[in-house]
Amino acid sequence: MSDSNLPADFPLHEAHALVRDLMTPNPWIYWLDFLFHITLSWTAFVIALHSSFFSIWQLLACSVAVLAFYRSAIFVHELAHLKKGTFTVFRLAWNLICGIPLMIPSFTYDGVHNDHHKRDVYGTSKDGEYLPFATQRPGEMVRYVLLSFMLPLLLVARFLLLTPLSYLIPPLRKLVWERASSLTINPNYKRAANAVRNDHNWRLQEFATFMFALMVVTSVALGVLPYQALALWYVIAVLIFILNSLRTLAAHAYRNPGDRTLGLAEQYLDSVNIPGNFITGLWAPVGLRYHATHHLFMSLPYHNLGKAQQRLVRGLNDNTLYLQTVRKGLWDALTRIWKEAAASTR
Repeated sequence: MSDSNLPADFPLHEAHALVRDLMTPNPWIYWLDFLFHITLSWTAFVIALHSSFFSIWQLLACSVAVLAFYRSAIFVHELAHLKKGTFTVFRLAWNLICGIPLMIPSFTYDGVHNDHHKRDVYGTSKDGEYLPFATQRPGEMVRYVLLSFMLPLLLVARFLLLTPLSYLIPPLRKLVWERASSLTINPNYKRAANAVRNDHNWRLQEFATFMFALMVVTSVALGVLPYQALALWYVIAVLIFILNSLRTLAAHAYRNPGDRTLGLAEQYLDSVNIPGNFITGLWAPVGLRYHATHHLFMSLPYHNLGKAQQRLVRGLNDNTLYLQTVRKGLWDALTRIWKEAAASTR
């Protein structure tokens, strides 16, 4: 950060006082939101599967499935933040009807994402969810987005192939845990042996995901399921990953080259808020459009982030620094980081 005095001027205590009463999650909101969207997801998937190829109905159903599955999947972010030992039934339900079928059981984010919020980890080489895109060639961002075409296949390989092999080869077991068991963007991230917060039953989640993948592939091989089901799953998964990669690029300024740690206020100023409108909520669901505010108060449940944003904008005596993280939309956020990257590598 160019001005080292900025964080010292940030009204952190005043901001905390304005949102102190918003920290309690409402289970009803979580359940209704998730169950509605995961039901919509699978309904749209079935409609798309049984519609004529490339018909308007298939395209519409596929679009709905992508957005609804994406919103359902992003609840893994909330699971990573919820207080230890809470929402246990919700976590089980999410894994059974969303996480496992999408090959992203909650253990792949639990204990990993929390490191991203630690003051001595955020923005450093140890942060699995941070790369200094603004200091690299713009082509690195293109490469990151294009990786979305490979990720669904890599997830299937991880659970369908590497899981049983790791049971038979102990050294591979350790390698799979460290290098292939985390939803991250940093290819050098190495998961610690104790990087588990809530999902101490991660081995059961892993085995269940393996069994689900095996059951689907076997069903397709035996003709019980049409091969189009796998093709549709792949297309939807790729579109979700592309959407998420663009959203991820818009979530931070990514200016820290990794050579120093950032304080809480610095983390906030290196992050992005895109309040936007209804459309913003489609590509940045479950509160992720308020990503900078989330980094300021990571215990705020997603359904209170919008209210917190309004209070902070209107209630802070001086909201100048707070508003520095605001972007007009996805295009604004992406063009800013692209221009910074181009300028830094010129």
